[in-house]
Amino acid sequence: MSQPVHGTIVNYRIGIRTQMPKECLIQFAHENSVSLASQLIGRKVVWKKGKIRLIGKIVAFHGKKGVVRAKFRKGVPGQALGTTVELVG
Repeated sequence: MSQPVHGTIVNYRIGIRTQMPKECLIQFAHENSVSLASQLIGRKVVWKKGKIRLIGKIVAFHGKKGVVRAKFRKGVPGQALGTTVELVG
């Protein structure tokens, strides 16, 4: 069985006056370029804390350093910033 891939929630997607808690920027340790990050588009991520499981989908890459943007079904709480997500499908 392969090792699960973990990423870190870096921040919400933000605008000049708004913050979008349903969309997060995620950095995976082994992804450091656009070409590697673009292979993750369409895959699902899960954030877990106790009984709470929030499922999101990677929709785009963000910048040129391998950061991806994930859209979650529900808003991600502020406590999730800086924590890990698991890549699942």
